Amino acid sequence: MTLEALDSFSKKELIAIILAQAEMIEVLQTRVAELEAKPGEPPKTPDNSSRPPSSGHKANRPPTEKKRRMGRMGTSRKLVASPDHVRDVFAATCPHCDAPASPCDQPDVHAYDHIDLPPVAPITTRIRLHSGECRCCGGRIKAAAPGDMPPGSPFGPGIVAVVIYLHARHMVSYERLREILNGLFGLEISEGAIANMLKRCGDCFADEAERIEAEVRKSLVIASDETSARVMGQTCWQWVFASKTAVCHRIAARRAKAVVEDFLGKAQPEVWVSDRYGGQTGHARLHQACLAHILRDAQYAIDAGDTIFAPGFKFLIKRALAIGRRRDRLKDATLKAYERDLARRLALLLARKPDTVAGRKLRNGMDKARDKLFVFVTRRDVPATNNLSERLLRLSVIFRKVTNGFRSAWGAQVYADICSVTATGNLYGLTAIDAIRTCLAGRSVITA
Repeated sequence: MTLEALDSFSKKELIAIILAQAEMIEVLQTRVAELEAKPGEPPKTPDNSSRPPSSGHKANRPPTEKKRRMGRMGTSRKLVASPDHVRDVFAATCPHCDAPASPCDQPDVHAYDHIDLPPVAPITTRIRLHSGECRCCGGRIKAAAPGDMPPGSPFGPGIVAVVIYLHARHMVSYERLREILNGLFGLEISEGAIANMLKRCGDCFADEAERIEAEVRKSLVIASDETSARVMGQTCWQWVFASKTAVCHRIAARRAKAVVEDFLGKAQPEVWVSDRYGGQTGHARLHQACLAHILRDAQYAIDAGDTIFAPGFKFLIKRALAIGRRRDRLKDATLKAYERDLARRLALLLARKPDTVAGRKLRNGMDKARDKLFVFVTRRDVPATNNLSERLLRLSVIFRKVTNGFRSAWGAQVYADICSVTATGNLYGLTAIDAIRTCLAGRSVITA
């Protein structure tokens, strides 16, 4: 700021500027003191924290000597079981003496498939509603529109399903979607028509999403996670609630416990599977914390120099995971014995006093979460990690990065409902496009 600009301010304005700058200096000094108090702490990486793998540094792979490839039997694509057409091709002449060759002389067959796509074009049906006068009474008569081709939007369910599939599942923007439809199918459609198409089918997906929510609430074990979402320029949160029979997605304005409480209503599952975020706790009789997150926390404490608690705790968690991988082959009594042994080993570890900040933080956190670590050992229907929920949110994270969010609240709601339909349909062997078509046809993906 120049002297001329300062001269233009009044005394009160100058005092306000000085006070604001003093407050900013105090905040910055506090931040500098915090940073100086953390000398030598290891950086947060995807291996020792919850940072995504994309934020990690990819080291160059060391050069390796190229090995000579050993020969092996070749493989070819399997022949289609029911080809649309079969062409029998016979040699006309003998390649050795040019004598005419007869089909009877060629009993051996070498078959292969030639696969191609024909040009795809939309089928347009013009509906002509006839009207006239009744011969008997002279009243006006008019044909009713066919139920499968109602008036209004000219685009049928086949086009709607493809538009929803490409936009919601493959993150194709409205502009590129318009280009794809025109280039592949010769279908001219505006971006506004695409938006209207998605908005019109919102009720259909909302009804199915309600059935899916009810199915999840009935489950004994529910896994949950959340990730950020941008809606109309504001940071919101996309939640996922998953069970063995259904998957529900919700986009809410808050990342708070109230979102889960609103979803569950009066229902209370037996086990809740999630990370240790406070908004994900207290919703079930038992809580299984994600051991993958805890392993990374233990690794960070080791990287920060803890040798008293973190190494032994990391070994204990790996031991529990190894037991979990074998639990289907073990008897209930054996699993109970393993659970008691793990609890005993954990108590011995928690009695230790780490001498580093990271070690004490990990030890105190695990002391509070001791009843959330080994629920999965004796409950075969409970996973040890929250990997299922994270995988269910992975496509939404990509969608957020590609599209930069939603420009309307209804768009976010429709997207969440479509995610619920496609994820639940996948549990019942339906591809994403099949689940979308099933929902548009008025059928449930749970009973399809």
